Amino acid sequence: MTTFAPSAMTTLIDVPVRYDLAESTCPALRLGDLVDPTDLKDLALDYGTSRGDAELRALIAADAGVDAEQVLVTIGAVEAMYLLAHATCGPGDRALVVTPCFPPTRTVPEGLGGPVDLVPMSFDEGYRLPLDRIAAALTPRTRLVSVASPQNPSGVRVTDDELRALLAAVQERAPDAVVLVDETYRMATYGDGTPPASVAAMAPRVVTTSSLSKSHGAAGLRVGWLTTTDPDLYDRLREAKFVSTIACPTVDEILAAQVLRQQADILATRGQRLRQALDELLRWAEEQPVEIVVPDGGALCCLRLPADRFPDDAVGAFYDRLAERDTRVARGSWFGEEDRVFRLGFGHLAPDDFTAALDRLAAALAGPTGA
Repeated sequence: MTTFAPSAMTTLIDVPVRYDLAESTCPALRLGDLVDPTDLKDLALDYGTSRGDAELRALIAADAGVDAEQVLVTIGAVEAMYLLAHATCGPGDRALVVTPCFPPTRTVPEGLGGPVDLVPMSFDEGYRLPLDRIAAALTPRTRLVSVASPQNPSGVRVTDDELRALLAAVQERAPDAVVLVDETYRMATYGDGTPPASVAAMAPRVVTTSSLSKSHGAAGLRVGWLTTTDPDLYDRLREAKFVSTIACPTVDEILAAQVLRQQADILATRGQRLRQALDELLRWAEEQPVEIVVPDGGALCCLRLPADRFPDDAVGAFYDRLAERDTRVARGSWFGEEDRVFRLGFGHLAPDDFTAALDRLAAALAGPTGA
């Protein structure tokens, strides 16, 4: 049975391990990569604005294909998810979440007290968007529909055709709903690949969210954003931000603008590393007793322990063996998937450490006699 245990994800930041394959970020930027710290000595530590720094919003808007006035800067993508759920879901309203997913996608609307309808994707179907099952789960009381592209934990993208079909189903069955598309991993491509265009301007009911945490390696800035081309919804979201967190940290917004000014170089370096790491992982997987869904983007993918090699009672033992080797992957139950599926991050570790981590993962897969 599939469980949902997102609380265990706190280990990602609270409990370090030597070889962390659970983390899904790219290598962390350093302050010196962006600015000379002495250049910040005269920066006024005031409130900033509820909308976010004007230059930062303009940089985000230019990439997303919307106007700066349609961008709201948030404290990470998770605040954007909270604000949207708060603004759209009242008493008796429903949210629909496609799983497996980034845990706050589900826990935020649940925490606000509304019912959440879960529509599972399937490893065997390559985590393609289950349009028929989504349409069947929509109701006139649905106010929020949440998907991600690329998805977390699989790295599979939603195609434009799939999204258009989803919007058509929402228009027919849940005409008052908005569709959240989490684009947090959109900019993480492989090699010289060009990031796909944002869907921010596809339709007024589409809201996108993203951040600098994953593709850019700037999780410590805690800067995210959302976009909406619906002016009334934007005003409600901005007001909700003001009465909760007021504004984002001024220093973080200034540094975030520096990241986006240097985005081309930052992403190019990370794209080459992701290509090398993914190729290494795919070669490794061919020799191992695992199944894999090849990702379209992001520094993450899903692997599965096949049932004919790992009966149910052997799955927990695999994770125990991995822990003994000071190595970690992200269990499927963190995301609403079964634990024989796990997320593997291939962008966080340095090349030599990544190879060593795969060796330890192979030993854990080999069983009690693994070296």
